[in-house]
Amino acid sequence: MTASAATDVRASLLAEAPCCGITTPGGLTREQAETSAALLKAVADPVRLRLLSIIRDSEGGEACVCDLTPAVGLAQPTVSHHLKVLTEAGLIEREKRGTWAWYRLLPARLEDVRSIFS
Repeated sequence: MTASAATDVRASLLAEAPCCGITTPGGLTREQAETSAALLKAVADPVRLRLLSIIRDSEGGEACVCDLTPAVGLAQPTVSHHLKVLTEAGLIEREKRGTWAWYRLLPARLEDVRSIFS
């Protein structure tokens, strides 16, 4: 058998056999993937992960921006930017008390992050 004929035989066998045996489409829909990617993008930053963990571990499950700023060692505008990203993603909520903003986790949304991979 020539090399060309052998290649033709292999090609016809591969065309008849299903690749990898997956018969039904699975996984996330395009919309689910886009939503999940936006959520993961919000937490895909070391500063934001630290902020989430600090808020989680704070007394009463909430923290003031005035306490978060020195805890992460960044300027207040930078911390506020990161908190805004987390707020817009629905991971935390903001409550204004006098001149300061207080933040608390939104557990249902954090569960959404966990469920992406389950």
